[in-house]
Amino acid sequence: MSEQAAAAPHVKKPGWFTVNVLNRSIAWLTDRGLSVWGSRVLAVRGRKSGEWRRTPVNVLTLDDERYLVAPRGHVQWTYNMRVAGGGRLLLGKRVEEFTATEVGDDDKPAVLRAYLKRWKAEVGVFFDGVGPDSSEQELRAIAPKHPVFRIDRAPGKR
Repeated sequence: MSEQAAAAPHVKKPGWFTVNVLNRSIAWLTDRGLSVWGSRVLAVRGRKSGEWRRTPVNVLTLDDERYLVAPRGHVQWTYNMRVAGGGRLLLGKRVEEFTATEVGDDDKPAVLRAYLKRWKAEVGVFFDGVGPDSSEQELRAIAPKHPVFRIDRAPGKR
């Protein structure tokens, strides 16, 4: 387990509406090939079972790089990603295999700012009052709580 994961505070669980309505609706649309503001279904192998686990995610593009941000903190898909080193992004029948590199806390503020600028209405509650207009210092303070992965297409994959 990384130092970041070891220092993880209590994870904020999503509410009933998010789990039963929002996530399921976005996953349903994404399964049918309709992206909602960059939504994809992330598939990553479980670190213990080896079985594919799926969860809806928002893919952020910033300066020609793509990122996955964990707004709810250190959750199952982040632990699995650290072990697997990549996974698949699904949009309808399209499957994109990728590799993932975890971003260090010092490099997260610009990514977190851009993520919050785009999706604050959806995920802002998980960022302890920090938003896209917060100071660099405030973004650095929350960085350890929110894993970020830079994703790249897997070599030889389209």
